[in-house]
Amino acid sequence: MAIETISLSGRKKEVVNKKMNFWEGLYLVAIIKGLFITIRHLFKRKVTIKYPEQVRERSDVYRGQHQLKRDELGRENCTACGLCALSCPAEAITMTAAERKPEEKHLYREEKYASVYEINMLRCIFCGLCEEACPKDAIYLTESKQLVPAMYGREDFIFGKDRLVMPLTQAMINAQSQMTR
Repeated sequence: MAIETISLSGRKKEVVNKKMNFWEGLYLVAIIKGLFITIRHLFKRKVTIKYPEQVRERSDVYRGQHQLKRDELGRENCTACGLCALSCPAEAITMTAAERKPEEKHLYREEKYASVYEINMLRCIFCGLCEEACPKDAIYLTESKQLVPAMYGREDFIFGKDRLVMPLTQAMINAQSQMTR
């Protein structure tokens, strides 16, 4: 078998330089075909949306911004087990564990907590594996329409606990809604 006959894709096509006839040489048939395609697209439904006025609806499996949950007392759920960082295929999550001091009992649920918790949003692929791996249900991807904002520096895309931890007011609202159920 000659090397010229081997094709990795199986779509090898031999090029032939045949002489064009008079009508093919005018390219009139090709121009008319192109015009018919253009006219056909004029009457189809438009694909683009006018963004600020119209907002495209999200799918049911949409995953938005990351957020670290708090419990009903406002304490962080994260126990710095590191399972979210291990399950992240993009290696976007880094954390540092620390021991809780007695005076910090009102801030953290367990004896161990994440003193540093960072997600590199440039690396994150929003797969949700960190959410699935967390045994304490501490991290989740919100259903909000808020996306990662545009910034100029790479270091601005590394979200620390200051941007990830759920606001205390939202934690209280969640606790009240769970009690009423």
